[in-house]
Amino acid sequence: MITRIKIAIVGSRVYTNNLRIKNFIYELKVKYKDEVEIVSGGQKEGADGYAKKYALELGMNYKEFPPAHYNWNMHCVRPAGEYKKPYYISNYHKRNKQIVEYSDIIVAFMPEGVSTKGTMSTLRYAESKKKLVKILN
Repeated sequence: MITRIKIAIVGSRVYTNNLRIKNFIYELKVKYKDEVEIVSGGQKEGADGYAKKYALELGMNYKEFPPAHYNWNMHCVRPAGEYKKPYYISNYHKRNKQIVEYSDIIVAFMPEGVSTKGTMSTLRYAESKKKLVKILN
């Protein structure tokens, strides 16, 4: 059985430096080949959206943890029955914890000067779980 390193890419929905994320993911592919899995929170915009786009374009292993009020898709780690639930802001916090618990490394892409409560919450949780955290802008 192949053991993959699971690298979560999280960050701001207003993150626009797609080339930075593309290059980062490409470098992971070159270094780890099929032994890496990209993980995201399933947002369409910002860091999550770019993580999904480039991981799939590069033919990499990709998994995601959308919030419970989203629809299930083929990349979801959680079972289909956990989706299409009522909207609660807590859905995002639960999803962020799931990402941290599943992943080995958490990489946050945040533009300088932009404070993102969700990303910061994810990073605090990751640090409490002794996960390796890297912040890039």
